[in-house]
Amino acid sequence: MQINAFYNREGIGDVLMVLLREGDRHHQVVERKDDVAIVKSTTGKVNGYNVFNASNYFDVSDWHGPVELTAELIETLGVILRKQNIEAELSGVDFTPKFVVGYVKEAEKHPDADKLSICQVETDQGMVQIVCGAPNVAACQKVVVAKPGAVMPSGLIIRPSKLRGESSHGMICSARELNLPDAPQEKGILVLDDEYEVGKAFEIGR
Repeated sequence: MQINAFYNREGIGDVLMVLLREGDRHHQVVERKDDVAIVKSTTGKVNGYNVFNASNYFDVSDWHGPVELTAELIETLGVILRKQNIEAELSGVDFTPKFVVGYVKEAEKHPDADKLSICQVETDQGMVQIVCGAPNVAACQKVVVAKPGAVMPSGLIIRPSKLRGESSHGMICSARELNLPDAPQEKGILVLDDEYEVGKAFEIGR
């Protein structure tokens, strides 16, 4: 289960925003129960929750933007929701790191797009297919993979998608996309040194 959480005290106040699925912001309804707002689509499907006065329930001292999900955070969130008689299915949450070192095993040109490559990439969760538009992507590279559910420094949430008919499960990242210091401005993915271990978490800038 993919869940994303965000906290920006300076921007929106002491509110933990929990996103279960992306919905049209102009076609949502909000139901408030004490410190919890339930955000629903107009069809009644729950898109997420806003927990107000979040610092009363969580240690928010290190929260600035995207919040790392932990079993403790999900358990506390479940307790808060149950106290308001809100039924929520929060099991099966993926706690694995969202930015990891990957290895490009194969890279072939997309049959319907000259600037795209279809890559088979080894990650901490096995082999995945990623469609990449970088001009320098090639087989036998160690790279940084943003997995589905990752939140980029720009705020973009990575989701499984299809590009020109080919499925893509993640993104191979450039240094600039990762907000790394002294990132080059020209197009191209970040190619890592051999010392990096495939499947290990990669720390990014925010």
